[in-house]
Amino acid sequence: MERILRGVMRYRNTTREQMVKEFQKVRDNPQPKAVFFTCMDSRMIPTRYTDTHVGDMFVVRNAGNLIPHAEHFQDEYFSCEPAALELGCVVNNIKHIIVCGHSDCKAMNLLYQLRDPEFASIKNRRISPLRAWLCEHADTSLAKFQNLKEAGLDKPLIFSSETPLRKFVAYIDPENQFAIEDKLSQVNTLQQIENVASYGFLKKRLESHDLHIHALWFDIYTGNIYFFSRNSKRFIQIDESTIDRLLEEVNRFYS
Repeated sequence: MERILRGVMRYRNTTREQMVKEFQKVRDNPQPKAVFFTCMDSRMIPTRYTDTHVGDMFVVRNAGNLIPHAEHFQDEYFSCEPAALELGCVVNNIKHIIVCGHSDCKAMNLLYQLRDPEFASIKNRRISPLRAWLCEHADTSLAKFQNLKEAGLDKPLIFSSETPLRKFVAYIDPENQFAIEDKLSQVNTLQQIENVASYGFLKKRLESHDLHIHALWFDIYTGNIYFFSRNSKRFIQIDESTIDRLLEEVNRFYS
């Protein structure tokens, strides 16, 4: 706690004045451009690795960057993730939803262990909120990953996108650069596109191409960011050699 309090003092003496100016600038007319879902991992600092500032994004963080599927909720029994979607995309008319997973995700590492039926048993879920959260809301990700593993990791997966009739194909880590748990993390990140699209209050905007869902993936140990390219059917590293074609894809399909 001492580190936090001393950090507040450094902020007061360095960046507070500039931040207050930014707050005042957007106070009466904030125009955030994205709702950004990512993991609560302490190493994930989305405003830093996207170079965004005050007023640019709504950021929602939880264990495993999960957006629970609409089928898990009835009437008033909702969680913060769909509420954030409504606040961002309905109330504030934001047009882009971004889901960002990452390497060495502790939630995904645990999800990989939940392949063991005993480890994932009801008894163990009752004593572990994290296991219960993952078993409830990441079970589809794990099932898809298991199917991929059985078929061969070089085989494609098919995901629903903005509507049930719109599909996209994904090859997971075709260069085999990442650990098995990281491959699961990438599958899980793409699964959230389906989950986001399951909410009825987003249906019309998704069908009319007025709302778009994207996937990013962050490699913690290299600092590289990957964008899922539907043209290339895989996560593509964002760098000097790829940025122009990724921007062209984004402007063509998501503008």
